[in-house]
Amino acid sequence: MKNNRILFWSITVALGGFLFGFDTAVISGAEQYIQKIWGLNSVQHGFTVSIALIGTVIGALFGGIPSDRIGRKMTLFWIAVLYLISALGSAFSTNWYLFMVFRFLGGLGVGASSVAAPMYISEISPANKRGQLVAMFQFNVVFGIVIAYISNYFIAGTGPNAWRWMLGVEAVPAIVFLSLVLKIPRSPRWLILKRNLVEEARAVLELINPANVEETLRNIQQSKHEGNSGSGLFKSKIYRLPILLAFLIAFFNQVSGINAIIYYAPRIFEMTGLGESSALLSTAGIGIVNFIFTLLAMRFIDQFGRRKLMLIGSIGLIITLGLVSRAFYTESFGGMAVPIFLFIYIAFFAFSQGAVIWVFISEVFPNEVRAGGQALGSFTHWFMAALIAFSFPAITEKLGGGTTFLIFAIMMVLQLLFVLRLMPETKGKSLEKIQSEISKGKKE
Repeated sequence: MKNNRILFWSITVALGGFLFGFDTAVISGAEQYIQKIWGLNSVQHGFTVSIALIGTVIGALFGGIPSDRIGRKMTLFWIAVLYLISALGSAFSTNWYLFMVFRFLGGLGVGASSVAAPMYISEISPANKRGQLVAMFQFNVVFGIVIAYISNYFIAGTGPNAWRWMLGVEAVPAIVFLSLVLKIPRSPRWLILKRNLVEEARAVLELINPANVEETLRNIQQSKHEGNSGSGLFKSKIYRLPILLAFLIAFFNQVSGINAIIYYAPRIFEMTGLGESSALLSTAGIGIVNFIFTLLAMRFIDQFGRRKLMLIGSIGLIITLGLVSRAFYTESFGGMAVPIFLFIYIAFFAFSQGAVIWVFISEVFPNEVRAGGQALGSFTHWFMAALIAFSFPAITEKLGGGTTFLIFAIMMVLQLLFVLRLMPETKGKSLEKIQSEISKGKKE
């Protein structure tokens, strides 16, 4: 069956998401070892943990440039190289400065993969399966985080060099990714719009869906003229709506408080009176719920559509964040009340925003500027993630848990208005049809 090829290509590229999740989470098991070995003070320690996130923001900002210049496939290849170098370099680092360099390189890979991987999958997927296949990237991010935690658990306590093994084991999936990415074809849309290699693009489209090759070719070539070819992302009025859509979905994704909750879950649970062991156990529960509901979202994203998932998620997030805020204001924690509310919150997030963001951003931009648009959305996501992660402890200390979670709830009310008034439905439509409809300002 022809679609087996598309599934293989999508799974291969989604491995970039697995490495994304693994690289992001694996430092949690090694950071205390590293602080002791090199005698880091609190500032140095914080910088060590966050250096990869800094690299991620930069990688996301500039990830669209190689995606356009050398293509999606070769960008993914070099991302795999960055992951491999980062894993081995971090594991074998002989001093703190070298370690920082290699962790920064891994962060660049994470940021660039959030640009190139969803974009590539979007461009090779049939319209009726695109949501599920692109959402596979987010599923692999979550899966990579879970595997990193499990790996750290089994390696911890194996000796003074346990931290090196924790970081170095990432080289195994990086090598797999590196070898498999060479077997995928170049994106047919990139081949036509950036290199004018129509025959090579036709051969790839024959593998994807031989029934409508010529129609797809015509639509791609026509989209180049409709997209105001030659204009930059910010130089043409035609791109204003997709820019706004990508910015807002990435912005709301983070002002939901998701990364603050994931990064600081034990701290939040301890604020409600749970002991340290119960707080850590509750944190593990968040990872499991996130994994299960991301899997469910993959199943329904093409059936329900992106907009309906966002509507369901927005309402659920408003309610759960409101309940958490109320619990802090009234100090009616009731044992596991706040953890249960946050488990439900994670379920709604994973089923909506978590799955939709990378799919939606990869769909709303015209072919001609998709790389730049994907980079803009990814950069917005990571910049806001860094900002909220860094500011959350200070905000909760100054304003308290009740006001902090109330702010997140208000942001989700604004997100609901965005979904109702501005967000178009993109399920089941070709990328060129979406481009045409958005350029005309149509919501459906």
